[in-house]
Amino acid sequence: MTQPPDDFNPMPGKPETLESGLRRILAPNPSPMTYRGTNTYLIGSHGLAVLDPGPREPAHLDAILAAVEPGQAITHIIVSHAHLDHSPLASELSECTGAPVLAYGTAHAGRSKVMEQLAADGLTGGGEGIDTQFKPDHEVSDGQIIAGDGWSLEVIHTPGHIGNHIALGWNGSCFTADHVMGWASSLVSPPDGDLTDFMTSCERLAERSWRVFYPGHGAPVTEPSDRLGWLISHRQGREASILKALQSGPADACDLARQIYTDIPAALLPAAERNVFAHLVDLAGKSLVSPQGKLSSHIRFVLGV
Repeated sequence: MTQPPDDFNPMPGKPETLESGLRRILAPNPSPMTYRGTNTYLIGSHGLAVLDPGPREPAHLDAILAAVEPGQAITHIIVSHAHLDHSPLASELSECTGAPVLAYGTAHAGRSKVMEQLAADGLTGGGEGIDTQFKPDHEVSDGQIIAGDGWSLEVIHTPGHIGNHIALGWNGSCFTADHVMGWASSLVSPPDGDLTDFMTSCERLAERSWRVFYPGHGAPVTEPSDRLGWLISHRQGREASILKALQSGPADACDLARQIYTDIPAALLPAAERNVFAHLVDLAGKSLVSPQGKLSSHIRFVLGV
């Protein structure tokens, strides 16, 4: 699931200038799922947009407010998606600054019909931390331009990691949040994550030429096209592994995860199982596998229809 470790290890709470009009502040929430922590971005020189305020950590709120220099003000708060490591601090930051919170919608916005049905049947998230309380002041739509003081951001709806996920185009670069990261492949966990949507979002981003990706965790991705190509081929490889494993007979997501993910710590196996289930749902949609009963995370699958 992860790539070889890099040298990305900034000091939490300390603003770092990445390029003109862009600073990053690392939140103090490292974990196996967040790497060094959540990247909060400050965009602009006077009127600032804060992208992904992060978790509800008082020290991180203080760090964001302290980064506002004389003559500057926070005018927009943008949330890429409603996970607990990205969105909860938005409301407190809004209270402190008066800036509105913008996002695609609540945590359940943008779900595909297949995922809506799985949720209705009782499938819940896999522990990745859905911020069910999140509600933006303003909902943004795909293709919308969010304009501020000397900056503009293009909203690109990129469901897959979660239905309400957005990327943001800025000056030839793209803030990809948790959709494209350099240190790991994105978790896709039904019913909030949808692999069919994820692959479509990858292909959509790959249609354009980007100079750099600024992810939600980890260092900037300086070869965006190569990274997207790797993500797509990585998922295709997982798909091939699942189909090959099913040649031996029916299996569920747990069985397949243990067969395929042989190089990860045991603590990450539940996330791997969710990733496998996401693949199985996608493969069922393409009529390459069939569930032996009603679609669920515990059902066994067989090849074909």
